[in-house]
Amino acid sequence: VALGLYFPRKEYLENVYIDEPAGTPLLRIHALRDSREEVAHFHLCQNLIVPRARPQENNWFQIREETGLLYLSKSLDREDFNMLSVGNWMPLSKVMLYVFLSSHPFQEKECDSATRTTVFLSLINATAPACSSLTARQLCFTEMDLSFHIKENKPPGTFHQLRLPSVHHLCQNLSISYKLLAAEGVPFRYNENTTSVRVTQRLDREERERYELIAKCTVREGFREMQVEVPFLVNVLDEDDSPPFLPNGTDTADAVVEFNRKEGTVLSTLTVYDADTTPIYPLESSRKKYTGTIITDDPWISETFRVEHIFDEIHFSPNGSQVRGTRHEY
Repeated sequence: VALGLYFPRKEYLENVYIDEPAGTPLLRIHALRDSREEVAHFHLCQNLIVPRARPQENNWFQIREETGLLYLSKSLDREDFNMLSVGNWMPLSKVMLYVFLSSHPFQEKECDSATRTTVFLSLINATAPACSSLTARQLCFTEMDLSFHIKENKPPGTFHQLRLPSVHHLCQNLSISYKLLAAEGVPFRYNENTTSVRVTQRLDREERERYELIAKCTVREGFREMQVEVPFLVNVLDEDDSPPFLPNGTDTADAVVEFNRKEGTVLSTLTVYDADTTPIYPLESSRKKYTGTIITDDPWISETFRVEHIFDEIHFSPNGSQVRGTRHEY
């Protein structure tokens, strides 16, 4: 059975400092469901992937299976940093972890799930900076864009938490609050208590392919107040769920042939629109999706005439928003 659960982000990014205590939360990973019954279980399986070196056994990071919270299970000391940065004299070293997803509890060492996301951890050769030395941008958001992919026709669910678990844990004397600025009627809801963002209904890519919102963060420290805003983008992923349609409702075209027509003369055309998909590469796979046929019992007609198929990407504008599709011409 193909797993229905999926990650709304392809990768995650977080900083880890030397001597942060075991138990420090690092980041929260979310999953969205394919069907209402599914329950997400998260698991770390692989070793740490260290660039230009052999993978290392992961002794420092763990994830809560039910909530997707990634945390330090052991403090990372200087010796650990030197081992993981493998002769890298830079003050920063990147390592990678894979987080796997399953709709049932993970058995020990079970890592064949195809559904995984990548976590990039920047190991920083310094202790965590004082909260007062961080900018509003650093306190509110990671360096990654807030960009998400949500499949159309799937159940609602929470797909992001704006608050950074590590900052929330380390900077408890700061007040950090968020708002999600969006046009009226968009299908997303922000929960102020948990700072989580949820998609509230099934999406339809043929209605709208992209939502552009803004995440606004306010940091208060005593009488000082700082604000920062970043784009919050949601792309709707397509499912092949809409049949192609014909502009005038007919799927056949008659051709009248006069004498002395030159080779290559176009005798008749037929146009088909597909709001669902855009041209796929390699182009042969798009060409195979629909075929044009001359209906005849006469072998001379079959030998003398042929149907050519060309297609290009076009934009539809339902509800005033642009949605990509394909126009096929025969």
